[in-house]
Amino acid sequence: MRLFRVLATALLGGALTVGASGCLKKALVNGQIKSTRDGSAALNTLHDWEVARAAGQAGLGTLEGMHSLAPENVDALFMLTRGWGGATFGFTEDDYEAALARGNDVEAEYHLARSRAGWNRAVHYGVELLGHYALGFQDAKRNVSTMRAWVVENFNDPELAEDLVWVGYAWIGRVASSSDMPEFVGELYVGVELVKRSVELDPKVAHGTGHTILGAYHARTAQSELEDSKKHFDMAMKVNGGKFLATPLNFATRYYCAKRDKATWEKMLNDVLAHPDDLPEARLQNTIAKRRARRYLTHPDVFTENCGFDL
Repeated sequence: MRLFRVLATALLGGALTVGASGCLKKALVNGQIKSTRDGSAALNTLHDWEVARAAGQAGLGTLEGMHSLAPENVDALFMLTRGWGGATFGFTEDDYEAALARGNDVEAEYHLARSRAGWNRAVHYGVELLGHYALGFQDAKRNVSTMRAWVVENFNDPELAEDLVWVGYAWIGRVASSSDMPEFVGELYVGVELVKRSVELDPKVAHGTGHTILGAYHARTAQSELEDSKKHFDMAMKVNGGKFLATPLNFATRYYCAKRDKATWEKMLNDVLAHPDDLPEARLQNTIAKRRARRYLTHPDVFTENCGFDL
């Protein structure tokens, strides 16, 4: 009995040691993830697209590792959603557009497949992130009404506006890269409702990105709701003062394209190129916008197919 008590005490002590070690490890990982999220904005201050690309892609690998160590951590899920969405738009889709500009259809198809995979991964983590705040997403996305009811009922904290806008951004990005896939196109409203709710909670998140996304959505075809499109673009311009160049870039390539207003399209893109470096916290996003504007102006025959311009 005495030996049993000694063994039991030793085993209990070992269990406590293991438990404490596990808790300590979890705390350290969670602390590292929180610090990473707090410091992640530094990447947006980079001016060099090539450096940012290398850093961003390496960072995704680190985030994937952090998520495997702390799968329930919402900061990691948020960064993976935003990171995969941002990298897919800023870098992978850039490869796709560059291939189109060169007239290399085979290479373009390759990068399109990469883009779709990137958006899929962003959506995967985004849906997982939403599940930490509310249950029932799969049932909610049956139609517009059920989706709208779900986001209004479950998301009332303005601090969640950033999560919603990036999950919605990823969802809409996946649809945009998969226009030949009815199963994705038919659920476009899911991403739209997420972004709409984000704007309702806090329209200033990410320099008014929610309004920019909705402006682009309402101008998706010449038969779309162009008055609503302009309203959202105007709101985004009011939020960021036109300094966040993704807004005028999309204003030109979405709204003025749908309006078939070549003169304003061209002027806004040239304004993007000439804009000074006056928003250092979004220098990378503005570098990407300038890169796109330059490409569209250089190859209007490739990137204005749906605009109806007389080139």
